[in-house]
Amino acid sequence: MTSTAATPATPAGLDAADPLAAYRDRYVGSETPLVYFDGNSLGRPLRVTAARLAEFVDEAWGGRLIRGWDEEWLELPTRLGDTIGRVCLGAAPGQTIVADSTTVLLYKLLRAAVDARPEGRTIVLDRDNFPTDRYVAQGVARECGLTLRWVEVDPDGGVTPEALAAALDDEPAVVLLSHVAYRSAWLADLPALTAIAHDAGALVLWDLCHSAGVVPTALDEAGVDLAVGCTYKYLNGGPGSPAFCYVADRWQEELAQPVTGWMGAALPFEMGPDFQPAQGIRRMLSGTPPVVGILAMRDQLALLEEVGVDAVRAKSVALTEQAIAWAEELLGEHGVRLASPRDPDRRGGHLTLDHPDMRAVTAALWDRDVIPDFRAPQGLRLGLSPLSTSYDELWRGLELVREELARLAR
Repeated sequence: MTSTAATPATPAGLDAADPLAAYRDRYVGSETPLVYFDGNSLGRPLRVTAARLAEFVDEAWGGRLIRGWDEEWLELPTRLGDTIGRVCLGAAPGQTIVADSTTVLLYKLLRAAVDARPEGRTIVLDRDNFPTDRYVAQGVARECGLTLRWVEVDPDGGVTPEALAAALDDEPAVVLLSHVAYRSAWLADLPALTAIAHDAGALVLWDLCHSAGVVPTALDEAGVDLAVGCTYKYLNGGPGSPAFCYVADRWQEELAQPVTGWMGAALPFEMGPDFQPAQGIRRMLSGTPPVVGILAMRDQLALLEEVGVDAVRAKSVALTEQAIAWAEELLGEHGVRLASPRDPDRRGGHLTLDHPDMRAVTAALWDRDVIPDFRAPQGLRLGLSPLSTSYDELWRGLELVREELARLAR
């Protein structure tokens, strides 16, 4: 590699100086040459998780059987929710719970928030928000006779305070925003946007899917009302692991969640004739907790608590900064363009590189055991999970991107 001001050290030198480098060995597959650039879609499993899952089958499930519900399983959604709140969200206990998928929890919270603002007429969100967010908002708007008001955004950026203020009318019910944009990695100014929405009389629902576990978040301090996030990205809960939701204390007794199932009832095992909601955050439950799906994330949460999310964020910023520098060095001659914020204070844990051939490049890389993501129309997305991604892995992957671009250009 060439030595320039943008790349002051070799990949090996950067790894040697990385205070978090040793944690990479704890992840399955880290010993292989595979390059994984998709940690913001599905995190690698920790090695300890295999033993935990096997132990659960043999001892908790196989040995305790239905007794496990009384002994531990019924409390897992709130216990893990409090851990997520403490480790990742800046949330006091009793406000976060693990349940359902991101889509189901978005629906629950959005519909409940709309009902809590009967004078509101609009749901405000941006056109480049994640599809689930937009689709759920469209469905709730149809159900409730509301109008969607769209925040126009730069696809390489995201929602700014000025753009949100310009989109708000005098009848907003809910503002639905992503903390980190799924395509560009734009890191929204969560406190400022929350304050703007509140000043307009709206509740705010934040999607934390691309920030939970990689960007420190202070929900309580910012006065956030509601939030949802998934656990299979930077929380490494595994494919389809259940999502979490946050409901600020001040809203828990007022919000009526719309999917009223037995586990959200005050006395679920009384099997009463009518639904009476549980006190506090447990009312956000609907059906039986997904116990097996919860197990893996406990290991990553323990590791995040050991390391500290601030340290993870520092490594994330360093990785994405180096990725930008190396991408410009290796790929600039092929016309590759950065489609993410250059300012690290406005960038989450991933970044996107634009080029007309990136769809074909992505397909070719997968065949070579280099796994990025493709995001239409022409973005190659690098999801650099800080604890499991090395600088050597980053450099090798970008070199192969260069090879594929050169091959396609011939």
